[in-house]
Amino acid sequence: MNERSSFSLGVRAPQSSSCQVEPILRVSNLSLWYGKQQALRSATLSFPVCRATAVIGPSGCGKSTLIRSLNRMNDLVPHLRIEGEVLFHGQDIYVRDADPVEVRRRIGMVFQKPNPFPKSIYENVAFGLRVNGLKDHLDDRVENALHRAALWDEVKDHLRKKSGFDLSGGQQQRLCLARALAVEPEVLLMDEPCSALDPVATAKIEDLIQELKKEMTIVIVTHNMQQAARVSDETAFLLLGELVEFAPTEQLFTRPSDPRTEAYITGKFG
Repeated sequence: MNERSSFSLGVRAPQSSSCQVEPILRVSNLSLWYGKQQALRSATLSFPVCRATAVIGPSGCGKSTLIRSLNRMNDLVPHLRIEGEVLFHGQDIYVRDADPVEVRRRIGMVFQKPNPFPKSIYENVAFGLRVNGLKDHLDDRVENALHRAALWDEVKDHLRKKSGFDLSGGQQQRLCLARALAVEPEVLLMDEPCSALDPVATAKIEDLIQELKKEMTIVIVTHNMQQAARVSDETAFLLLGELVEFAPTEQLFTRPSDPRTEAYITGKFG
């Protein structure tokens, strides 16, 4: 891990009414190794405010490694080494005095498989709030997060009675989304959030992405190119740890600039 210093996240970005197409996250020459195995190779790209960016590519290409690097979720991996910068509001999140807990509060994450806690629905959502010391108006914060995750009407009568495990797979994923949203992140990372869901639950998550990107930045890893085309504004294509192409989604899918991108999206490999 790099031993850099001097860190400040600065002021929270304006919310939806003031969203502009400007980068909130910048990745510069990012390389990453797991021991001797290099997983990312000098990736450089930016993530605009209030836009959705899809990250696509074949299995093992570095998609999850890239987005887990955006909020330091890779920190606990043994023998990890990172070079380059990840700038959030212009500040490098990998400097020595950066607080990973604060980074992950501001840059939230939803994982591939729903991972509710063995607690009530209410306590699942309240957990992150308590950890981050946001204990005032707890009921209102929990309700607001469940509304934003389009789950409130389905669970409002069972908040303290039912466990998160009692919900369907799609509901569990939206519960995890509510848990992430409760602490008001500015960026939401989604690592294949629909891969374990049926088409109906997938459609609900995709609708939520369209709503949420009005107020925050979304980065979604997906193996489903049709999903990337539906939900994203920009798309990044990775291959063997290399960022091959990063472009507006319509351009990348209809007029790719690299023959490797065209070969992948037309199904010649993957």
